[in-house]
Amino acid sequence: MILPIVAYGDPVLKRKAKDIEKEYPKLPELLENMFETMYNAYGVGLAAPQIGLPIRIFLVDTKPFSEDEDLSTEEQKALSNFKKVFINPVMLEESGEEWSFTEGCLSIPDVREDVIRHSTIKIKYQDEDFKEHVEEYDGLIARVIQHEYDHIEGVLFTDKLSSLKRRLIKGKLTNISKGKAKAEYRMRFPQVKKR
Repeated sequence: MILPIVAYGDPVLKRKAKDIEKEYPKLPELLENMFETMYNAYGVGLAAPQIGLPIRIFLVDTKPFSEDEDLSTEEQKALSNFKKVFINPVMLEESGEEWSFTEGCLSIPDVREDVIRHSTIKIKYQDEDFKEHVEEYDGLIARVIQHEYDHIEGVLFTDKLSSLKRRLIKGKLTNISKGKAKAEYRMRFPQVKKR
């Protein structure tokens, strides 16, 4: 089932998410719905807060990035085969060179900006069977994971921009929070209080 994606301005996007237990109700169905929602919106990652749930789950499928002809065959292969669910993740380390890349977010339609992130990460998480993993990633995979991890920490990519950049996009962000934004997928906008 395709779920509506929560828009910028909803408090759930700014809240630190909580861990879940193995007995979390209907988890397989939730994960299936999240993948379906992400693919419907042509995303490469989706975090539970983006569908209104303040829990520590996100999923990633970097296959769309594998079609970039500027990447090496090895990078394309890695990206085309990377599809994972991260439950109760903890970022252990962000290291390596910092690099800039244009990011967007399904919760912030039509806003794309350059964000600086570390090139390498080490993360501990549980998979959908609650088996624990500690893994290292770099490049675009690391970036997508960092972006989605930020969501469960209550951080948006726009929070990482310079104050000047934030001022320049303030009008767009305000419009999104008021429901004045168009997306080619279902969205749920914050309830605007009427005076």
